[in-house]
Amino acid sequence: MSIKARIHEDMKTALKAGDKARLSTVRLIMAAIKQREVDERIELDDAQVLAVLDKMAKQRRESIAQYQAAGREDLVAKEKAELAVIESYLPEPLSDEEIGAMIVAAIEATGAAGIRDMGKVMAKLKPQLQGRADMGQVSAKVKLALTEG
Repeated sequence: MSIKARIHEDMKTALKAGDKARLSTVRLIMAAIKQREVDERIELDDAQVLAVLDKMAKQRRESIAQYQAAGREDLVAKEKAELAVIESYLPEPLSDEEIGAMIVAAIEATGAAGIRDMGKVMAKLKPQLQGRADMGQVSAKVKLALTEG
């Protein structure tokens, strides 16, 4: 079953169960997916759905940090609840060791010799790591590996 189909089924389940909080978040996810499909005039595959979910999770994390700084614990709780639902559709995150090994493999596979080749390495890593790692942190690690190596 595709991720999109699973999200749709979960929406039906939440509706029948009367779980308003989960239903609300699942509807937000479906709306974001539909919006991207309409904008790009395509049917999203699992990788593209993961990209949408990853973006939504990142937005929630940023919102949580801002609300905590502002002392808005009510909004922090709401964002954390939405983040938990969104993350339930994302694959298990990779450990730092696994990410490091993938970076080394990508550098070897692309023949990257310096910081100029960072784009090639990131292009190789992105499909493998989408939804499983923070791409900003991965980018920093790749940059470090290319400047050291």
